[in-house]
Amino acid sequence: MSTQPGNPPGLQEKKTFQLFGMDWHYFVIFGVIIGAAIFLGKLPKGMIGAFPLMILLGTVLGKLGDNTPLVKTFLGGGAIFVIFGSAALVTFKVLPESTITVMQNFMIGEGFLDFYIAALVTGSIMGMNRKLLIRAAIRYFPAIVGGIVTAVMLAGLVGAVTGYGFTEAVLFVAVPIMGGGMGAGAVPLAKIFGEGMGRDAADMLSMMIPAVALGNALAIVVAGLLNRLGKTIKGLSGNGELMVSSGAAAAAELELDPGYKKARDTINLTQMGSGLFIATTFFILGAVINKFVPAIHGYAWMILSVALVKGLGLLPQKFEICCYQWFQFVMSNLTGVLLVGIGVAYTNLEQIAAAFSPQYIALVTVTVLGAVLGSGFVGRLVGFYPIEASVTAGLCMANMGGTGDVAVLSACQRMELMPFAQISSRLGGAFMLILSSVILQILF
Repeated sequence: MSTQPGNPPGLQEKKTFQLFGMDWHYFVIFGVIIGAAIFLGKLPKGMIGAFPLMILLGTVLGKLGDNTPLVKTFLGGGAIFVIFGSAALVTFKVLPESTITVMQNFMIGEGFLDFYIAALVTGSIMGMNRKLLIRAAIRYFPAIVGGIVTAVMLAGLVGAVTGYGFTEAVLFVAVPIMGGGMGAGAVPLAKIFGEGMGRDAADMLSMMIPAVALGNALAIVVAGLLNRLGKTIKGLSGNGELMVSSGAAAAAELELDPGYKKARDTINLTQMGSGLFIATTFFILGAVINKFVPAIHGYAWMILSVALVKGLGLLPQKFEICCYQWFQFVMSNLTGVLLVGIGVAYTNLEQIAAAFSPQYIALVTVTVLGAVLGSGFVGRLVGFYPIEASVTAGLCMANMGGTGDVAVLSACQRMELMPFAQISSRLGGAFMLILSSVILQILF
């Protein structure tokens, strides 16, 4: 409640319900216009049609999720509601096919996912304390390995006990789930397995898809539960901070300089534009390096490039601030858009439903839980908070790459951990391709 200048004493303006930063009745008017365009078949193609529609869906579904008791308390709130709600709109054909195509093209063909990830990775790394980045990176890989080993061994043991088979559980459930997603994980894994086992790669992929899809869905749910656990048991969570500070002096050393932080948090529209330019150029740099070293994904090269520039202090601080401010704008305003895109373009409810059998669900569950427990335990040993280590080094290995990273971090309300999530999905995924070749040599 805020008293407006010029109002008579005691007269106050009533605060109305807000949707996407505006009074709800204005939002509804704009929503009606978008709905009319859909009904009349006049929704424009490209981002001019996709942006308003996906903002509308993301805002409404997100608000519903944030105010639905069970979803809000245990399943991650608005993030998971937006993803599965959007997927349901596609599965049950609530929206016209042409409208769905506009959103799918925007996400996949027009590269909005890449645009979003570039902003988050570049801005979140550039906005970090340099010493924190260096110290965390050195300790991070052991936490990834801890999650992989625990997940694979638990899945193999449960597969042997239930009659599914140790080898089958490892190759067709655990490894695909921990492989870094679909395009950079399951697809090359299917080729590796097909060649190593003398079987058709398409058949291998059809066996992996349900595991990847169901593992991604479960990872999102578990992320929401871990967020709840972190609020209940305070010592397990750093509330978005990965590393445990060892004493006040160490904590102060890892804090941002107050002057730098003030400049970083003072919004400047021109700086945001520079941040857009820098972030997208770093993405291009990753693609260029990938051309010469294709074994490692372009996302991974982007992360390494940004981290190297930040770690060595090669970019003036004013440009670091530009990247951070652009990242804040994108995260604050376009996360709902991206979550809708994940649901519409990447979440297939039919594939998830087809995989539902007690035995299969048990294998996927122990794989995801193994990733959480192994990474959380090793992460604690190397100086990380268990919840943050489990989310980034564990769940972000078990989800579907870049899209899964956004969904998991949104569900556990730790979007600032995106750089570490991307390290898991990209570098961890590349590691899984190498590991799968070793596993094949052992088992066959």
